[in-house]
Amino acid sequence: MKKKYLYKYIFASLFVTATVAINFVPKVYADTPIQLVIDGDKVTADPEPFIKDDRTLVPIRVVAENLNAEVTWDNDNRIVHISKDGNEIELRIDSHLVEYTNEEGTSYSMLDVAPLIEEDRTFVPIRFISNALGVGIEWDNNKRTVYVDSSVESEVVPFFDVEISSVESGQTIEGTTYLETEIPTQVPKGAAEIKYLLLDRDTARGVVVARGTDLAASYKWMPAMEDNGEKVLVAAFYNDKGDFLAGHAISVTVDIKPDIKLTGLDEGELVTEDRVPLAAELNFSAAYVKYEIINPDTDAYYISSGLDPLGGFTMIPVMEDNGNMALRVIAFDTAGNEYSSKTINVKVDVARKLNLGGVVEGQTIDKSVSLFASKNFNVSTSEYVAVDLNTGKETVLNSNSWFPGPDMTGSKQLYVRVKDSNGNLYTSDKITVNVNGTPQVLLQGVGPGQVVSGPVTLKVKSNVALDSIKYILTNKKTGETKIIGEGDNYLTEYAYTPETGIEGSYSIKAEAKYQDSTINTEEVSFTVYTKQLYAAKPIVEKEKFMDFASGLATDAKEVTGMSAALQTAQAILETGWGQSVPVDKYDGQLSNNLFGVKGTGSAGSVTSNTWEEYNGVSFRIDAEFRAYNNVSESWADHNELLLTKSRYQPFRDVMFDSTQGAWALRRCGYATDSQYSIKLINIINLYNLKSLDETTI
Repeated sequence: MKKKYLYKYIFASLFVTATVAINFVPKVYADTPIQLVIDGDKVTADPEPFIKDDRTLVPIRVVAENLNAEVTWDNDNRIVHISKDGNEIELRIDSHLVEYTNEEGTSYSMLDVAPLIEEDRTFVPIRFISNALGVGIEWDNNKRTVYVDSSVESEVVPFFDVEISSVESGQTIEGTTYLETEIPTQVPKGAAEIKYLLLDRDTARGVVVARGTDLAASYKWMPAMEDNGEKVLVAAFYNDKGDFLAGHAISVTVDIKPDIKLTGLDEGELVTEDRVPLAAELNFSAAYVKYEIINPDTDAYYISSGLDPLGGFTMIPVMEDNGNMALRVIAFDTAGNEYSSKTINVKVDVARKLNLGGVVEGQTIDKSVSLFASKNFNVSTSEYVAVDLNTGKETVLNSNSWFPGPDMTGSKQLYVRVKDSNGNLYTSDKITVNVNGTPQVLLQGVGPGQVVSGPVTLKVKSNVALDSIKYILTNKKTGETKIIGEGDNYLTEYAYTPETGIEGSYSIKAEAKYQDSTINTEEVSFTVYTKQLYAAKPIVEKEKFMDFASGLATDAKEVTGMSAALQTAQAILETGWGQSVPVDKYDGQLSNNLFGVKGTGSAGSVTSNTWEEYNGVSFRIDAEFRAYNNVSESWADHNELLLTKSRYQPFRDVMFDSTQGAWALRRCGYATDSQYSIKLINIINLYNLKSLDETTI
């Protein structure tokens, strides 16, 4: 009689069923061979059944073929295919996922012990034989014998008492979905983490789409466009060592229906504020978004650079925008395809605004300040005006960089006067300040802590017209002084090149004559070093760096769960494909620091450069960067930084996803470069690094 397999889920305890694999084997039987009896006949299997992780494993081909099932082996993909009476079963070596197909469709189940190969034979848990072939299985512990009885019909009994409860088998995923797993009886023993995986049906490989340590929590899944297709959704429980404990798998179809909304403004709204916060609301994971603004009355057009899909954008309307305005947000997937929101049409009516910036009411001006006009309309010219409160005299300043001298001492009112494109003049409100006016001279060209190893240009900035100037160099060890430049024209620039062999600590100041007095600048301490300096070095040949970095990243992903694609892209970006790794500028010690982390590492630190600014001029000073004994230590330390610092918690929430992780790093303040995330995403997409994040179950 043809048997009918009932592929429905009956949740039962792993420890109470006649077909369950054995859980305990007395030590006395440890070396006793396990016998296999099929329909009353003893079957010789070579190799013999054995026990692994307290589960009895049997050779699938021997059992299946003795029950008139056809077994085929796909060596390239390491897949076992079993056919019997119109039912198809597919399982992969080292994978817990099993696929069942019959006239009712395709369904999935999970094994507690993955199929494995022993002496060129595929072994599976005896419990799977019952599920796959619909036959009775009995274990006689005393005789250490497995009995297979094809006259007994059995049903597919899941190995695990867990079930994805928020998504149904066969469901179509059209956008953001919340994932939950029901645990009817008890949490799998030792469970420390739950992962949700989205696997390709053909390869059983895919990516983690959500994960966390709260096993009963609801996790937000924002699918990406590249997830579209026929998939298997898996909920899997793991212990703290990363070992699989239990799981549930269902078939889903991902077919995203893009839904993009621009938030912050409503259709027909009147905009009168000069700053309008906008945001994008998406139902899928985008690589980046852009905000588009069009004035249909003037054809003025603006589109932002690529921005964080979960960040925001501030629109700053100007008077030229008054009238109609159309806005939308455009989302881009990793392939560069565009998905647009509905256009929001608004009316802009902002009042003219003009304010003086750079100073505040009541401020005492005792140094150079930079003035600017804060405005919301286009201007052709700007001029800054100081008004003497005693005389009412107005003085137009030479530039926006104001360094008032003795002639400006006292209370002053400042304002900015601008001319628009039509020639109309507008003035800002006045700001009252108190000018100290003491004659001052500022040294430019050398900054505190700078290491001077070559020519520098010395000059001064003053709030008075100086009669003469000279630059004095002091050896801080000997106290010896030397004039390295002087003249009557204080605006003259002087080149200073340190002599070879005078390494050490020095200071420099400018001494100026003004009328009958001497004015000194601040004395700036610096270091002279004219010996050989070492530049950054390659860690490996450029063409080998991809394999080098991706290997480290993949190993780290297995331990941390952090996207290997993202780690690899960071290493590429930070080191220029491994060609620019910091070394000690003085002795050439290689830091093995692949991520430019400052401080002290396992091998101490190396001295390299960083930028500072003094009196408006940028210069380089020494900075200590972490050094490591090898690159593996650098990689582990970088992971430790991201995994333990509280500021990176938002990153850790999405670190399994390279795109979301790249933007989370930026939001956590990892980099100041506004395009850092997009640079990482572009590297990942250009070199198909997402393949590094593929996993299985």
